[in-house]
Amino acid sequence: MSDHLAASPEPAPASADANSRPVPARSPALPSEAIPWDTIDGLVRWLDRESALPAEQERLLRVLKLSEEAGEVAQAVIGATGQNPRKGHSHTWDDVQAELCDVIVTAMVALRTLTPEARRVFEGHLRRIAGRVAGEAGARVAGEAGARVPDGGAGPS
Repeated sequence: MSDHLAASPEPAPASADANSRPVPARSPALPSEAIPWDTIDGLVRWLDRESALPAEQERLLRVLKLSEEAGEVAQAVIGATGQNPRKGHSHTWDDVQAELCDVIVTAMVALRTLTPEARRVFEGHLRRIAGRVAGEAGARVAGEAGARVPDGGAGPS
């Protein structure tokens, strides 16, 4: 993914509070939750306009693009660790971070290409994962606490 594709939001104008002190605009470094998805929507619209392929083929290629991007992450990790004797340390961990971001953006574009409800689908999936992790952690903590109960409560006999 090229950096020139990412839309940078215009900073909001400063406003005043009840005491007429200026309130600084929202920092671009702290975007609202909607900004990434707004950017993804813009990228998908741009890609759709530029594509000469049938919609079904474009959809498949956007999903397959994830494999290419994941390969670039692997290449950057190999380069950052110097595991290719011919190339040596050809990448940095900053390169790995950038490639991981490309994977995330590419996955978001692929998801948005599959459904206009990409944000809702992603947030629902993330909540399910978080709930599963919280449930497992809660069960583990409860099991550990139960094992220490001296009065024969929930611990082993």
